[in-house]
Amino acid sequence: MAPSGLSKEEQTTLIANGKGIVGIEFGSTRIKATLIAPDGTPLASGSYEWENKLVQGIWTYDEEEIWKGLASCYQSLAQQVQRLYGLPLQRLAALGFSGMMHGYMVFDREGKLLVPFRTWRNNITGEASKKLTELFRFNIPQRWSIAHLYQSMLEKQEHLPRITYMTTLAGYVHWKLTGEKVVGVGEASGIFPIDPATGTYDRAMVAQFDSLVEQQKLPWRLLDILPRPLPAGTPAGNLSAEGARLLDPSGNLKPGIPLCPPEGDAGTGMVATNSIRANTGNVSAGTSVFAMIVLDRSLSQPHEELDIVVTPDGKPVGMAHSNNGSSELDDWIGLFHEVVQTVRGPCPIDTLYETIPALAVTANATTDGLLHIGYHSGEHLTGFTEGRPLFARTSEAPLALPNFVRSILFSSLCALRIGLDVLYQEGIRVKELRGHGGFFKRGITGQKIMAAATGIPVSTPATAGEGGAWGMALLAAYAIRENKQQSLEDFLDERIASSISSPVPPDPRDTEEFRQYLERYKRGLAIEREAIRALA
Repeated sequence: MAPSGLSKEEQTTLIANGKGIVGIEFGSTRIKATLIAPDGTPLASGSYEWENKLVQGIWTYDEEEIWKGLASCYQSLAQQVQRLYGLPLQRLAALGFSGMMHGYMVFDREGKLLVPFRTWRNNITGEASKKLTELFRFNIPQRWSIAHLYQSMLEKQEHLPRITYMTTLAGYVHWKLTGEKVVGVGEASGIFPIDPATGTYDRAMVAQFDSLVEQQKLPWRLLDILPRPLPAGTPAGNLSAEGARLLDPSGNLKPGIPLCPPEGDAGTGMVATNSIRANTGNVSAGTSVFAMIVLDRSLSQPHEELDIVVTPDGKPVGMAHSNNGSSELDDWIGLFHEVVQTVRGPCPIDTLYETIPALAVTANATTDGLLHIGYHSGEHLTGFTEGRPLFARTSEAPLALPNFVRSILFSSLCALRIGLDVLYQEGIRVKELRGHGGFFKRGITGQKIMAAATGIPVSTPATAGEGGAWGMALLAAYAIRENKQQSLEDFLDERIASSISSPVPPDPRDTEEFRQYLERYKRGLAIEREAIRALA
């Protein structure tokens, strides 16, 4: 998509003059890069597919794969720029990195990773999560970095005295490319609670934590090892010569590029959907599924089903996060693809993604008698520390492909709805949810299913398929804006507001069917518990 009013020649000149802006996001299954014009319009993109591994009970990515994936993703972007515009990608106006929030990456004085990267997908910090929630009177989910740190303390893990820095995936990449130990404030809010009034870690809770662990006699206090939170629009360092080589081993990319604060995928989702103002909301649907509602008031009490995080500019957000989203659909599409290729020969898997999910919203599709529980990992919203994907049905239930796919899509949103119901009970509602991520890439299937599951009309930006990398590029563009007094809200209104589609309202028939499916799903969790015991 070309920027408004620019010819292909002008686009080429823009890139050649180093006016392009790049955002890169480390997603669960794909690292994606997006090059945009200053007005936010995508000019080129690149990607690299990767996958987490379950190693000795820990969901992780190899450290080497992080750097291989980053370089390969950037190379893919640079190759597309060469193909489309006929020139190498050498200079940029700004750059930004994003990644999966939370998790645990700790380093020693020499910058060595002390334990394998523990991702958000792990549900192994239950004791720490419970104790910290009680101490702070603030919900600390198992995914949060501080829960991983305290669980390591409870288990007296040997690496603890050697920690000099703890950060997230985005914070790690940013640090290695710039030397700066910082993160965006939205990303920081998934490490440790943020005080919205100060835009930094809650000082009272920091003091409580330090007091709690004082008897462990560690050579550091909490603030010694945490990255510094920065609000959107704040300078966050420049690409070093070493960082340029890590990002672009070909040597074409020049160092010195200014970087914005690294953000989490929740923050880039809010930006990509222009859901930054109070009483707006978005839902990101991919490997995980989470809805974010920007709050205009505090909740009545902590809720274990909800994260309280902040926007990239520091406003409080209620977040309902489900660990299990599209993985089950992806596996079934992969099986269908294998069947098709066995019977008919080569077939692009994208053809199946274009056709099969759309069957779920055809007139006769029904989930009567069907149940999927697609837990590939634990699911904190329903109390599971591990998962066993399963499918069950009554003997008389029609096993038709539209019904089967509709059941998978409904199931992928049930845990999310359980979390949203807590917000609804607090009186928190929005008129519209803005969706982004792979769930919304093809037609209006995703909007219809999401509207049925949430009971809220769902719209999508025209760039929904660009996802978090595009949102990260916008944050990088905001960091170099000419009008330094302009708020992030107003900046996004200029670039996104006109691209939002009309919302798709919930269909009453779909809404009622989802309600019935959700009740079946809740009862079916007993089957999931037995499956975990039986398939140890």
